Amino acid sequence: MTTTNNNKPNTNDTAGLLMPISRDSSRERARMQPHIAVIMGPRPLPAESMTSTGVPPDIPVRYFQAGDGVQLAYREMGEGRPLMLIHGYFSTALVNWVRYGHAAVLAAHGHRVIMPDLRGHGDSAKPHAAAAYPPDVLADDGIALIHHLGLTDYDLGGYSLGGRTTVRMLVRGAMPGRAIVAGMGLDGIVHSGGRSAFFRRILTQLGTFERGSLEWMTEAFLKTVGGDPVALIHILATFVDTPIEDVAQIRTPTLVLTGVEDHDNGSAEGLAAALPDGKYVSVPGNHMSAVTKSELGTAVADFLGG
Repeated sequence: MTTTNNNKPNTNDTAGLLMPISRDSSRERARMQPHIAVIMGPRPLPAESMTSTGVPPDIPVRYFQAGDGVQLAYREMGEGRPLMLIHGYFSTALVNWVRYGHAAVLAAHGHRVIMPDLRGHGDSAKPHAAAAYPPDVLADDGIALIHHLGLTDYDLGGYSLGGRTTVRMLVRGAMPGRAIVAGMGLDGIVHSGGRSAFFRRILTQLGTFERGSLEWMTEAFLKTVGGDPVALIHILATFVDTPIEDVAQIRTPTLVLTGVEDHDNGSAEGLAAALPDGKYVSVPGNHMSAVTKSELGTAVADFLGG
């Protein structure tokens, strides 16, 4: 296991400035959009490059059916070696990978970047039946997309829940050439439900949190992406622990990549050490802000190009 620290002085970590969104006022929503953009990143794509729906016009949504028939969405950018990137809980492919330029950077480095929306998120179906969210279904969905696209030589990664889903896909038989587990530490892999109570409380007590609190900011982010609380509560039931013995069997060269101030899911260094071919790299920021930093996309490109 090797360790690299790409941390630089963080002068743009202004996630705490997020302002609330009115549920019933489009004028208020428009007025607060510059503040919303802070938590979603200091450097989103320019407005002129986006359609009226906030989607870059050159990456239309595509769909495939999961094994249980649920319709799931994905987008692609670039040409070359396939790289599947999975977003985090509450988020979307567009927010995690497109908005801050990571997908564009990776496409410029010769990758076909494939970005699914997890079930219950983004443009994917959001069924409200608990039966649509069995344990490990997110890993099953990822493997189903690999099969749908006919991928045999590819790389795989994700951020936060996407990083955990990447690990679950690896232990369930996915065989990428290289893997990226970002925004995730060892505790979040071996004890996958460690933060479930926090998210369940937010999703069941919306509108009750003190302004400026972590819960309040998390709820505000949920609103910016149009998250479905019912579907997202069900997502919690899909989480599966990965025993440390299974982690030790993952032979895929793996980059473990987190913000230097990100301790939300335990030790990233510990996760890299537990992997037979793990490498730890840090970038500026905490769990919420690191994904908005250009250093994250650069670190992934460097790892894949190494």
